[in-house]
Amino acid sequence: VQLVESGGGLVQIGGSLRLSCTASGFSFDGYIIAWFRQAPGQDKESISCFTSSDLGQFYLPSVRNRFAVSVDSAKTTLYRQMNDLQPEDTTIYYCAVRSNRYTQVTECTYPNYDSWGRGTQVTVSS
Repeated sequence: VQLVESGGGLVQIGGSLRLSCTASGFSFDGYIIAWFRQAPGQDKESISCFTSSDLGQFYLPSVRNRFAVSVDSAKTTLYRQMNDLQPEDTTIYYCAVRSNRYTQVTECTYPNYDSWGRGTQVTVSS
């Protein structure tokens, strides 16, 4: 299972970015998909966990109404749209998956996930 991430970069306050996470050699069917972020020296913070057919809910209140997820029709690419970005959103963002045989969307903490993208840096400048 390999996840390839892209789309990070530098953006001004209030700007937008779209991150991608592509499943290499498999589709998201049968997996729980997760989105995390991690600031230096801190644990990974859960943003959202969902399936390709049910995009679920956001677990991080500070991004509710600003961030959104979608999956392409082939169910191989996850898109993470981030709007109205703020300096506190500056960090590394990760996608992760685990088979739905071993976890569920309500188990949205990083130890539950065993396949990770390499992460992509998002920097919001003032």
